[in-house]
Parts: sequence; structure tokens; C-alpha cells
Amino acid sequence: MSNNEYNRKFEDFIAVPLTTNLKSKDYSIVVSNRDLESGRLIVDSSIKVDRIFSVSKKLVRMNIGKINKDAHSRVKNIIAELIE
Repeated sequence: MSNNEYNRKFEDFIAVPLTTNLKSKDYSIVVSNRDLESGRLIVDSSIKVDRIFSVSKKLVRMNIGKINKDAHSRVKNIIAELIE
């Protein structure tokens, strides 16, 4: 979730979890491969927008992919809704 400028400056990055549990929940977004700018999902998944966290880059073992601008905007809109 964090932008490139933030990622260049800090050892951590801001993220939201992805799960294969597609039960409809408030503050989640279902994503598929068509929502990715790069990478590939094995199965459709759900972004749990209300579970924002930071993680050290050193702990990340692989990059699954990057969501496209439309999916990123949907995530940002939900975050904005959460903090209004």
C-alpha cells in the first residue's frame, strides 16, 4: 500500500492482508488476476482493508504481485471511509 517514495525512505512498508477466504465482509475487496498490474494470483482473493499494518522489508520472502490503479483506488476509498 505504501508509495514508492515512502518505500525508498524506510525499512518498513505499509500493507493490507490478502486472504483466499472470499466471504463477503465489510471493508474488503475481492481481487482477481485482472486487478493486478503485475504478478499472478493462484485463486481469487480478498483484500482486508481494515487490517492495515507495517512490516519490515527484511521479512518479506516473495512478491506475489501489484494491484492496478483501479483496485488501489478502491482500497484508498475504503480507508478514507474508515477514518472519516
